[in-house]
Amino acid sequence: MSSSTSSSGAAGAGGAMPAMFEPGEERPGGDTTLDTRDEKSFSRPAANLSLERLGTFEAGLALFDVAWTVGGEVDRDGLGPTYVGTSCRSCHFRGGRGAPPPPGQPMTSMLVRLSIPSEDGATFLPDPRYGDQIQNKAIPGVTPEGWFSVDHAPKPGSYADGTSYELLEPTYTARDLAFGPLAAETRISPRVAQPMIGLGLLAAVRDEDIEALADPGDANGDGIRGRRNHVFIDGTLLPGRFGWKANEVDLARQTAGAFLGDIGITSPLRPADNCPPIQVDCAAAAGTTLDIDPARFDAIVVFSHLVAMPHRPDAADAEVLLGKALFSQARCNACHTPSFVTGPLAGFPEVEGQRIYPYTDLLIHDMGPELADDRPDHEAGGRDFRTAPLWGVGMTSLISGHTRLLHDGRARNIEEAILWHGGEAEASREAFRALSASDRAALLQFVSSL
Repeated sequence: MSSSTSSSGAAGAGGAMPAMFEPGEERPGGDTTLDTRDEKSFSRPAANLSLERLGTFEAGLALFDVAWTVGGEVDRDGLGPTYVGTSCRSCHFRGGRGAPPPPGQPMTSMLVRLSIPSEDGATFLPDPRYGDQIQNKAIPGVTPEGWFSVDHAPKPGSYADGTSYELLEPTYTARDLAFGPLAAETRISPRVAQPMIGLGLLAAVRDEDIEALADPGDANGDGIRGRRNHVFIDGTLLPGRFGWKANEVDLARQTAGAFLGDIGITSPLRPADNCPPIQVDCAAAAGTTLDIDPARFDAIVVFSHLVAMPHRPDAADAEVLLGKALFSQARCNACHTPSFVTGPLAGFPEVEGQRIYPYTDLLIHDMGPELADDRPDHEAGGRDFRTAPLWGVGMTSLISGHTRLLHDGRARNIEEAILWHGGEAEASREAFRALSASDRAALLQFVSSL
């Protein structure tokens, strides 16, 4: 690893000079950052936890890993009636990222959301037979809803220098639907699980700092129109920041939604099982008490806030710094905002006042027709997605055993993820396509170093 902290060195083929190394970049989570980088890095406790807090974190981690059952041990009972996985780690293996299944096979770390647009188009409704998400498994005596398979067709392309590439375009097929076909107007949104790192730090980014980056009317004329998604919570419209479309306002609600939608676990924030009227066996099996009590639910929320960020050992490497300059030159940083200083977050002093490097603006953007799922989600349209945080992306293979990216895992690596960008990111994608092979490699090395 180079220890250089200056911008000296050879320019890239396009004339870009290496960027300056900013002290602190090597510790993207501030005081929460750990020096350890291994296959468990996405489920380790933040470096600045007290012993008492560490105990709560470990209790939450145990709940994250536990396999829920039906009719078993009291502290693990509550699975279903219908579900996708038996544990949080089923989708977030080692706290990492999900992936699409092999062709023709059921999804294991991926799910399919469903919705029907309302008549005025301002909101959405669940599918009348299957609710807002397909559940491909069920407890004994209850009928699984069905499942989706995915296939990929080649989509060839080439760089400005003539180098060819091939993307994979997904198609989805509903199979074994137990209660009849989906409604004709039902929209689907396939989604892979996102990694667990840095969530509490993102929760602590000040709303005013996010709002300052928003430009829904493109007042500065740069073609970037980032905006907040807003969600009604108890009659109040609140800004979202978590989920692929920023449709969750905080990690407690994100956790409750995942518990119910993915495992069938009811909690203080989501106390009712999800059984559409036609699914009478599901309704008959639904419990009348919470599957997870407030204390245990709070423990897993603490865990979700306090997973450590791994350090960046190559942050000052000369090739990485050249890639950083090219990343900026292509205006990738117009949406992938490098840095924030976190503000106060009630109950989580560990994440306050930290200089962090997540490379996201936490806003939603129009990503063009090719990535569109055509499924609205509150104020996010069918082409809108939240800017994905890039920190830790280079560790995907180490943690998750694959390198699939984007909301549906169609990209097999970072390069393909860039090439799928459209809409507001089209100019940045074209700037990447115009780079020389060596400059493309440097930009990709920079992103991998995050």
